[in-house]
Amino acid sequence: MNGESDIPRRHVYGRTKGKTLKPRQANLMETLFPRVSISLEEAVIDPKRLFGDVDEVWLEVGFGGGEHLAHQAETHPRVGIMGCEPFLNGVAKLVSEIDEQGLTNIRILNDDARFLLERLAPSSLARVFILYPDPWPKKRHNKRRFINQETLGFLASALRPGGELRFASDIPDYIAWTLAHVSRFNREKGETFRWTAERAEDWRTPYEGWPGTRYEAKAIREGRTPCYLAFTRG
Repeated sequence: MNGESDIPRRHVYGRTKGKTLKPRQANLMETLFPRVSISLEEAVIDPKRLFGDVDEVWLEVGFGGGEHLAHQAETHPRVGIMGCEPFLNGVAKLVSEIDEQGLTNIRILNDDARFLLERLAPSSLARVFILYPDPWPKKRHNKRRFINQETLGFLASALRPGGELRFASDIPDYIAWTLAHVSRFNREKGETFRWTAERAEDWRTPYEGWPGTRYEAKAIREGRTPCYLAFTRG
């Protein structure tokens, strides 16, 4: 049999549901969400087919409350933007933004991004955002971090040549972890991800058109310094 019930499950760490949804959010999850949700029934997913007439497709991994994703969708109406988020309440917030702003270029997977990444057609993405992912700071939990050799392999396949991977974090250990894993991947697979920074100011400066995120604002309030990594797919 084929279908979502046959998909081998990975363990999803962290919360998947919080407070009871507000009545409006619950209603939109029943009415609007099915129209913008991503199905995993197909073995290979061509993301452009999810949107119709778009110039290219971007993906945000773990979009939280969806503020950044909604901003990008509003700013770039010719771009189809997919977002993956296991936390139901975050998905409900984004669905509310889609309704309020009348956004038509967003599609959502309420699940772990790896299930989507492993199904995407090769070279089908122009940009991927991984912004302030859970750092899992305890050493015994480091293996839960999203950046690893498996996910870098998925990203290498899904990103088109010249495509961009953006990774932002305020946790120095996770930044070092990411650079080390990318370096290892490049050594083993060939020069796949080129870090674009040429000087320290490059990774200290937010991306062009960066709207900020609530996680970033919290980090700055608490005295942590954000880091903005950008890699180009070779």
